[in-house]
Amino acid sequence: MSDKKGSTATKDRSEVREPSLYKVLLHNDDYTSMEFVIAILERIFKKNTTEASKIMLSVHQEGVGTAGVYTREICETKVNLVHDLARQSEFPLRCTMEKI
Repeated sequence: MSDKKGSTATKDRSEVREPSLYKVLLHNDDYTSMEFVIAILERIFKKNTTEASKIMLSVHQEGVGTAGVYTREICETKVNLVHDLARQSEFPLRCTMEKI
């Protein structure tokens, strides 16, 4: 058996995987105001008023709307921010994340 000093047996990994993406979903309820949903979309998700209004209408009419697509950590942070602001404003707005 030969002992080669300084030699390492490693396999080069050239494949780099992109992180998984998740979408943030806002869910309709009978209590959260449309104005609050628009404000959340503008403040947390950096949507302009037109985009925010379209997403809010989707939430209102279809029961759910996609606020944005992010990596897991960013998505979790945004979901927590939405819940914190909704709670502070006494709205039951529900926000979830779903892997794409």
